[in-house]
Amino acid sequence: MRLAIIADWLPTFGGAEHVIAELHALWPEAPIFTTVARHGHLGPLDHADIRTSTLQKWYRLLGRHEVLLPWMPRAIEAVDLRAFDTVMSSSHAVAKGIIPSSSAVHVCYCHTPMRYAWEMEEEYLRDFRVPKMLRRTVRRTLKHLRRWDMTTARRVDRFLANSRTTQERISRVYGRESTVIPPPVQEKFLKAPLSAATDRKGFLAIGRLVPYKRFDLLIAAANQLHIPLTIAGNGSDFARLKALAGPTVHMLGFVPDADLPDLYGHARALLLPQVEDAGVVPLEAQACGTPVIALRRGGVLDTVQDGVTGMFFGEQTVDALQGALERFGHTPFDHAAIREHARQFSSDRFRERIEQMVMRVIEMKK
Repeated sequence: MRLAIIADWLPTFGGAEHVIAELHALWPEAPIFTTVARHGHLGPLDHADIRTSTLQKWYRLLGRHEVLLPWMPRAIEAVDLRAFDTVMSSSHAVAKGIIPSSSAVHVCYCHTPMRYAWEMEEEYLRDFRVPKMLRRTVRRTLKHLRRWDMTTARRVDRFLANSRTTQERISRVYGRESTVIPPPVQEKFLKAPLSAATDRKGFLAIGRLVPYKRFDLLIAAANQLHIPLTIAGNGSDFARLKALAGPTVHMLGFVPDADLPDLYGHARALLLPQVEDAGVVPLEAQACGTPVIALRRGGVLDTVQDGVTGMFFGEQTVDALQGALERFGHTPFDHAAIREHARQFSSDRFRERIEQMVMRVIEMKK
């Protein structure tokens, strides 16, 4: 099997890149094709055979992959895959638009249909601070991206979805069926020492600091309720959030990957106020025996058991979050049972299911 792995872009090592790392572990000889990459900042992928597009020189010059989005469809379509009979794409934007050879099998692990084109246009304009004078042009570009994204769904033989939420979107947007395979949690989180309840202090939030993640809601609740909150992560919203933070809020900034198990393991609970298509962060927390208090929407509905491994709140308000925190304070949690629940999402299980699906699609296409 001559297999190629396709990624949207690789500027940093985040949730989508964890999936690429697992695909690379499954097929270590397979090259990884992508639009742009920031070599030396990709953890386990730094030694992989990563092949970038013609946009790489512009990425080096500009330093931001987001501004190159309008040119990415053409760049990904220009990748020559004639030497490969199997293509495995990991896509939340343009990767699924790759053009395989006519006889090749293409399996797409879809994190979501392209967010910026379909459901997050306003967030894109706001998060990346697009000037008002350019917004009409950008909206027109996103409209073209929607048409392109719809057309390229036909290039996929089989869709895999990272959650039931994404599965529903794939059906609604592309009119295609898919199989749900939740994202993987790394073994190091499942093997980290399990902290006792008495060693767990305060609440934790982890992620990229951008407006739609709603860390401002967590800070408002912490300020009002005087509860200890630690926020780990960096992003465009860091300065604004830092200015909002009261005396009980501790902002760590960037935290090395190696330090995350200890951070999760000493928190009373992980707070997740945003809508995520799937999200590896709640899985990492549960693997460390830490319950998750999350908005009742998105991928957490597949991975968090209400009252057993965490609990939900219904809307993005301080009152709703306060109600969940009060219920949490009166609910006992078994940290070992939470970890055991997370084992079903292990990297080994993820790779096993991916390989089975790829082989099944190859057999069906013969």
